Amino acid sequence: MSTNYKDAGVSLEAGYESVERIKKHIDKTRNLGMMASIGSFGGLFDLSKYNIKEPVLVAGTDGVGTKLKLAFMSDKHDTIGQDVVAMCVNDIIAQGAKPLFFLDYIAVGKNYPEKIEQIVKGVADGCVLSDCALIGGETAEMPDMYLNDEYDIAGFTVGVVEKSKLITSAKVKNDDVVIGIASSGVHSNGFSLVRKIILKDNKVDVFAHVDELNDTLINTLMTPTKIYVKSVLDVMDSVDVHGVAHITGGGFYENMPRCINDDQAIEVSKSTFEILPIFKYLQKLSNMSEHELFNVFNMGIGMILIVDGKDSEKTLEILKTHGEKASVIGKVISGNGVIINE
Repeated sequence: MSTNYKDAGVSLEAGYESVERIKKHIDKTRNLGMMASIGSFGGLFDLSKYNIKEPVLVAGTDGVGTKLKLAFMSDKHDTIGQDVVAMCVNDIIAQGAKPLFFLDYIAVGKNYPEKIEQIVKGVADGCVLSDCALIGGETAEMPDMYLNDEYDIAGFTVGVVEKSKLITSAKVKNDDVVIGIASSGVHSNGFSLVRKIILKDNKVDVFAHVDELNDTLINTLMTPTKIYVKSVLDVMDSVDVHGVAHITGGGFYENMPRCINDDQAIEVSKSTFEILPIFKYLQKLSNMSEHELFNVFNMGIGMILIVDGKDSEKTLEILKTHGEKASVIGKVISGNGVIINE
C-alpha cells in the first residue's frame, strides 16, 4: 500500500480490485485472434489466424459525450460501455471492416471497483455483439480532474478488410437504392442539445413516465446505441454493397454524403421509415424545425446501406434474419448532399 499516493487521492488497491472484477467480463469477448490475458503491457492479437491475402487495417476511436451526464443522474453504468463500443465499431464497418479488437480508457475522479465493473461489463457486452476481443484498456484515477462520482470513457477499435473488398464511394452510381436500418433511439449523439431541451429549457422530470414514449424519459434516453456489425457484415458476405454510412452526430445531412461522390445526392422519403417517438417529443418541447432535427439526430435510422436495386430484396431479407427493422428509404441521384421529401 502506498500511503502517500492514497493521501493524494489515488487508491492502488481499488485499481487492483477493479482489474480482478473485470477479468470475467473480458474473458467472454475472446475471439480467434486474441492472445494474451489482461495484465500485459500491451494487448496482443494474432492477425495470421484470419485468412486474408491483402489485409487493410481500419481503425476508429470515439467516446460517449454528454450522455454520460444522464448516466450520472440515473446511477446507471452497465450500458454506457456498449455505447462506446458501438460508436467505434459502427464507424469501421462503413468501410467494410470486421472489428477485431477493442481497447477502452476510463478516467475517474475516484475508483469505485463496483462501478468500474459495471462500465466494463457494458464494454464487454458491446464487444460480444461485435465479435470483437477486448484485449486491453486503462483506468486512470484523477481526483483533481473529475468529481468523485464522475468519469469519462473513450474507446479504440481496429478491424480488417480484404483490400479488394474495401468500401469506398467508387461503386456508388445513380439510381442505387438506399436501405435504412432502424436505430434504437438517440444513440450517443446530440446529448448536449437533448439535455438543454429537457433540463435547462423545460425542466422535465426525467424519471417521470411519458405517455408518448411509453416509458420514463431517462430509460428512453439511456437505451444503448445499436450495434450493426453482425447484420451488416452478413449482408456484405452475400451482396455487393456500394456504400455505407453510420448516422451519428450531424444526422442525415452530414453523414449520408460521406459515402457517395461529390456529384451525387441521396433522396430520402420520410414516409418509408418510422421517426421514433423520442424525436417527436424533443421537437414538441423545443419547437425545432424538422430540418434542424435531421441535421442533428439520426431520427430513427442508425445506418444506411447503398446497393444496386436488384439486390435490395436480398439485403432486406438478410437484415430481417438478424432482427433488424429495415426498409428502402431512398435512392442516389445526381446533385449534391441530401434531399428529404415527404
